[in-house]
Amino acid sequence: MGDKTQTHPGAAGRALEADQPASVRNVVLVGHSGSGKTTLVEALALSAGAVNRAGRVEDGGTVSDYDEIEHRQQRSVQLSLVPVEWDDIKINLLDTPGYADFVGELRAGLRAADAALFVVSAADGVDGSTRMLWEECAAVGMPRAIVITHLEAARADFEEMTRTCAEAFGGDDPDAVLPLYLPLRAPEGPDGHAPVTGLVGLLSQKLFDYSTGERKESEPGPEQLPDIEEARNRLIEGIIAESEDETLMDRYLGGAQVEIKTLVEDLERAVARGAFFPVLAAAPAAEGARQGLGTVELLELVTGGFPTPFEHPLPGVTTIDGKARELKPCDTGGPLVAEVVKTASDPYVGRVSLVRLFSGTLRPDQTVHVSGHGLADRGHEDHDVDEKVGALSMPFGKQQRPVTHAVAGDLVCVAKLGRAETGDTLSAKDDPLLMEPWRMPDPLLPLAIQAHSKADEDKLSQGLARLVAEDPTMRLQQNQDTHQVVLWCLGEAHADVALERLRSRYGVQVDVVPHKVSLRETFAHKATGRGRHVKQSGGHGQYAICEIEVEPLPGGSGIEFVDKVVGGAVPRQFIPSVEKGVRAQAAKGVAAGYQLVDVRITLLDGKAHSVDSSDAAFQTAGALALREAAADARIHLLEPVAEVSVLVGDDYVGAVMSDLSSRRGRVLGTEQVGAARTLIRAEVPEFEIGRYAVDLRSLSHGTARFDRAYARHEPMPPQIAERIREQADETT
Repeated sequence: MGDKTQTHPGAAGRALEADQPASVRNVVLVGHSGSGKTTLVEALALSAGAVNRAGRVEDGGTVSDYDEIEHRQQRSVQLSLVPVEWDDIKINLLDTPGYADFVGELRAGLRAADAALFVVSAADGVDGSTRMLWEECAAVGMPRAIVITHLEAARADFEEMTRTCAEAFGGDDPDAVLPLYLPLRAPEGPDGHAPVTGLVGLLSQKLFDYSTGERKESEPGPEQLPDIEEARNRLIEGIIAESEDETLMDRYLGGAQVEIKTLVEDLERAVARGAFFPVLAAAPAAEGARQGLGTVELLELVTGGFPTPFEHPLPGVTTIDGKARELKPCDTGGPLVAEVVKTASDPYVGRVSLVRLFSGTLRPDQTVHVSGHGLADRGHEDHDVDEKVGALSMPFGKQQRPVTHAVAGDLVCVAKLGRAETGDTLSAKDDPLLMEPWRMPDPLLPLAIQAHSKADEDKLSQGLARLVAEDPTMRLQQNQDTHQVVLWCLGEAHADVALERLRSRYGVQVDVVPHKVSLRETFAHKATGRGRHVKQSGGHGQYAICEIEVEPLPGGSGIEFVDKVVGGAVPRQFIPSVEKGVRAQAAKGVAAGYQLVDVRITLLDGKAHSVDSSDAAFQTAGALALREAAADARIHLLEPVAEVSVLVGDDYVGAVMSDLSSRRGRVLGTEQVGAARTLIRAEVPEFEIGRYAVDLRSLSHGTARFDRAYARHEPMPPQIAERIREQADETT
């Protein structure tokens, strides 16, 4: 790396096809929003010859053309693929959003890739959000190189940023994070800033000058050698420390020369194991220039130092009935196993699925088996169905360039898979298989919606189904208690994108309404009630009288009905009618319109008429008796309480605990989790955490995360309950 003098551009005006996994590199770009990932993708495409000097593809669009939502929001909100070619290697560049609301897109990119370029802005540094993104990569064992951008910013310092990254990401071994190149700076200008104009290759000991817009190689001067030598020795020692050859360090320290080829091979193995994280610098090309600073070095690192798809551990694969299946990694002649990592709707070709192949070969018009992914709780029903693949293509800007096939290890876009959703497995129709799904983030921000008009109501169901098919991080809930349609999202930006997609893609206008919490009612003490339903108005009359007693039960008991009638005061055939009546009234509520729970209702006595009594009459009498008992009793409103677990940096523990207390929360305990992290466990009324996903992010500067689970219903404070009752009275 760093010792080549000639570039190898490719991909301009044609689709890229790989015939073997060894000629593919799948690279995901990860970094905080604004770190320069998309700009870097465009710079790499320019250096690889995939676009012209203006950064345009054949149809005049840019390589990173976004949809309308991304144009309006001025940020990436979805995973995008840009394929380029370098040195006869196809590189699939996966650009991911850096905003926390779209972590689902990031995890899809991590699933599809074999290595990552972790982009850090020299202007912004390493903050809590950047550390969380690093942890996302570490959680899946993703090999990484660090790319420092925005070196043109005032006070940007490559060496200082490298030290910061080593402290933040190196763990116990700061020598696991070392630069492969050092920046070359021009003389300081009047403002005291010395712009970066080139790089020094520490392994090759060559200078690469980008000041003219074309990469030019030269030898270092005598005055530069001491600085190069010191950094070079540290880099070599860092690489050798990770070498599988245990004698190499002794030989090196003894004065033996180590070939660059050996160092590059050891570097590649250390990167693949996630034991070493090389640092590079990059900047976009100046206007009219063909190569941006560091882009050639990055392309060489990707092709020569990043792992191939063969080295990507295969996710667990089972048969449809759950039996484990052993497969060879990236076997192009093996059984087809592929995974949908992204689903999008195209106005011209319909649904387009971005697919990563892990085994086998995929061709157009092939019939495949689509296996569901077990996310029924999020509105994604399980399914097992055969579908015929449409055209295969590679995206480039707004273009879709047709390809004839895709092999194991590659990525490809598949048209016309009408039933396939993100996370689904594609396999041979005569050998259906299922891949272990990747971990989806839990959406915790509720968005209650309703159709804006009757026309929108007719299209809402289909629009929501297509929306959640694209985005498995979103959960669709039809709340049976509140009768609301609720979209559970990851944050406000995620919610905004969902509403915009409903409107612009699916033609559905919706209104956002206040989210309702599922309350319950119960009796605070024992009470009695008499239901009298007697009507005489010609013909058969209605006659039913019943007397009941209602007493509270422990939480979670539901409704218990007991018959204690003696002497046939209520005929046996009408006792089920009374029970049906009181249960129907309990479902409607007796105070504020919420379901009555946790009571025992005992039928004590009653009266009947030989002619005018009926099933309907005793149902009505039962309901009246329950309402009368409630009128003379104190009724508790029960609110749901959630078990909340907050993982937060130690710096924010006090603020988070104080905030939980202000939400009527009860802190149950804390425990240390890893370095400088604390897990806070608490119980908090759900009334108080409707927007906690947003508030916690603000409180912790984006560094905390939380989980919630329903615990129980319990009585809410009287003053809050009274306010709820008043609101219920106003709406009736």
